Amino acid sequence: MRTARFTLDPAFTVAEVNPRLFGSFVEHLGRCVYTGVFEPDHPTADDAGLRQDVLDLVRELGVTAIRYPGGNFVSGYKWEDSVGPVEQRPRRLDLAWRTTESNRFGLSEYIAFLKKVGPQAEPMMAVNLGTRGVAEAIELQEYANHPSGTELSDLRVSHGDKDPFGIKLWCLGNEMDGPWQTGHKTAEEYGRIAAETARAMRQIDPSVELVACGSSGQSMPTFAEWEAKVLAETYDLVDYISLHAYYEPLDGDVDSFLASAVDMESFIENVVATCDHVGARLKSKKKINLSFDEWNVWYMSRTEAQVSALDWPEAPRLLEDSYSVTDAVVFGSLLIALLRHADRVTVACLAQLVNVIAPIMTEPGGPAWRQTTFFPFAQASKYGRGEVLDVRVDSPTYETKKYGEADLLHATAVRAGDGTVTVFAVNRSRTEALPLEVALSGLGLTSVVEHSVLADADPDARNTLADPERVVPHAAGGTALEGGRLTAVLEPLSWNVIRLA
Repeated sequence: MRTARFTLDPAFTVAEVNPRLFGSFVEHLGRCVYTGVFEPDHPTADDAGLRQDVLDLVRELGVTAIRYPGGNFVSGYKWEDSVGPVEQRPRRLDLAWRTTESNRFGLSEYIAFLKKVGPQAEPMMAVNLGTRGVAEAIELQEYANHPSGTELSDLRVSHGDKDPFGIKLWCLGNEMDGPWQTGHKTAEEYGRIAAETARAMRQIDPSVELVACGSSGQSMPTFAEWEAKVLAETYDLVDYISLHAYYEPLDGDVDSFLASAVDMESFIENVVATCDHVGARLKSKKKINLSFDEWNVWYMSRTEAQVSALDWPEAPRLLEDSYSVTDAVVFGSLLIALLRHADRVTVACLAQLVNVIAPIMTEPGGPAWRQTTFFPFAQASKYGRGEVLDVRVDSPTYETKKYGEADLLHATAVRAGDGTVTVFAVNRSRTEALPLEVALSGLGLTSVVEHSVLADADPDARNTLADPERVVPHAAGGTALEGGRLTAVLEPLSWNVIRLA
């Protein structure tokens, strides 16, 4: 195998990583909330009903902004149902997932959960612009954020939450371009209501940060046209536009699946181009940043049959994908794609946090464990803080049916404030190890601290209830740094974290 190469130089950088890049997502879907983060009868549950074994894993995962309450769920969400005495909260049909929502876990419980995760956990609240509109959005904002002295802020205080929730980051609806969305709208319709809602929310608090709905995927027939029309209405009123993308191997095409980040990077670059075109047309100096607030590996082709068979159960097992080593390598590559575009992607949310296409799984009344995808995220969140260095690889390539020729090496690097550098790299070859050589210029690095690898002789190996530690990262041998040159060998089908000091 020909050696893959790139150069790192502190003079060539992308951007500082925004901590919000390591966000996640809790939706009222399946068991994400109930028997996921919240299970009052669990042996580890605290006095608020939160599973402390899950809280420990969420902290270890290193998530920051946590988006809530949806997702498709939010387009039928009545926030008033989720506040006040639990015994008085109504049960509602959730049209998005054909389930029954008890509202036992609501807005106050979500904020309490974030506080217990830690100060890095920031609320990211979505408002319902599917079946509701401007009035309900600003009522929720007043209830959540106004100190006191009004009907809704005093209502929050009477519910036991004296201090405002301080929610700064708000999503103006969810996937409103999708025909599956309750209250689906055209770009013109959505652009108008998003603009009206943004104006009203900024009248209450000019400092709020607002996310307009972008396309639910690059394959949507309205892609790019949707962004252009929505931003024509909202450009000066919002801070971000959203992107959503999920990947799975279709028709057994694993080689294309391994190159999924090719599509993700193209998606990001095309949305940036559309945003900047609208800005140029408006003669604006403002830059719209990107909120990639749903991304993951998701075996979506199985979902429609699962949901259509439901008859309004409460918190069923739904979308509980079990992730293999192959999935984890693709997942790591998606993280690399986000880091490589840290100049414009300043918010990102892994969908979702627990049980539902998640890095953390639980058993009701039983244990919680880490999926294979847990490890790339936790390592990226821990070591991917700092400034992204510009990485341009010279790599052997391979042919894919879906994306054409793709590099076998996918990589990025982040320089921390103390001068240490972490290289994140994926070898997409399923059969061959990939020699890597990195030229280090002006970084003052002299040693390899660690080379951690997630790989396995069985690409389908996964962690399960019966065998929760079947797959864990292991140390690589032979990685060296001499004379300003890093050399390593990347195992076949592997996620690699190489730390240098």
